[in-house]
Amino acid sequence: MWDTALAYFYEAANLGSMRLASEKIGVAVSSISRQIGQLEATMGITLIEPGRRSIRLTDAGRLVFEFHRRQLADKESLFNQLKELREVKTGHVVLAIGEGFIGNSLAGTIEHFQRRNPGIAVTIHSCASSEIVRMVLEDEVHIGMILHVTDEPKIRTRLSVGQPLSVLCAPDHPAAKLDSVTMEDLAGYVLCLPPKGFRIRASLAAAERRARVMLEPMLVTTSIQMMRDMAKAGRVVTVLPRISALTELDEGSLVERPLRDPELEHSTVSLIHRLGRQLDGAPARLLSLLENNLKTRTPPQPVAAEAASGGEGRGAVA
Repeated sequence: MWDTALAYFYEAANLGSMRLASEKIGVAVSSISRQIGQLEATMGITLIEPGRRSIRLTDAGRLVFEFHRRQLADKESLFNQLKELREVKTGHVVLAIGEGFIGNSLAGTIEHFQRRNPGIAVTIHSCASSEIVRMVLEDEVHIGMILHVTDEPKIRTRLSVGQPLSVLCAPDHPAAKLDSVTMEDLAGYVLCLPPKGFRIRASLAAAERRARVMLEPMLVTTSIQMMRDMAKAGRVVTVLPRISALTELDEGSLVERPLRDPELEHSTVSLIHRLGRQLDGAPARLLSLLENNLKTRTPPQPVAAEAASGGEGRGAVA
């Protein structure tokens, strides 16, 4: 009743008569008069001076009139802001990504997105895969990018792209002269690898058993940045998914060589968000851009084959 009565009062006061308000709204004059009377009764004060043919507001009536005018202006402003959000003119997108994705490729994607959507702020968190999954589940971020396939039932995997493990080294390292690297070759180099228990080490351990060799890294680190930097320095070799070193490969500070093992388990890049969360506007556009870039920058790999070989994404990743 309140909203209807307030609207009728506002139109009558704005037009100067209940008859004109009746014609505009399309209801009887008696209905408008009754609603205004109920509004005055609810407020306990007269809003319109009695005994006049045209409407003249009391002091209280002017206060109510200005109040409703501000309400209408605020409502219009709200709808305009919502429209801007729908059209991605303003907004905020929050990502959580693994350390291995940080580089020129991601920076170029964000730069391209913000050039096309200059009003959108972007926040990027870099953390471990388990923390990324937690942040997605708790709606702390819109989108996560992880280096495995998660089996968390409340996570929707928007895209999974297979990533082969590659041997990475400096251009002048002896491994760079090879077309491909065997496990026996790898065992003869100074290695920088992630700790045991990480996904890459689990894949390499299976390859070691098949080749009957043992890899003994001289440097063990959880930091992908450290692995890349040590390989760039020239003495050591590391093993990472190609996507973890796109910047270095593009600039030529690292080269990649395939690891010769047909049964070697691939890594998987996954774009994720919480199941049931509707990503509209800015988050949806950035998610689409990330999808397209992953598809174009990633050689096709049979992701389904990874699942068949037991790579379901459990445990730590590097």
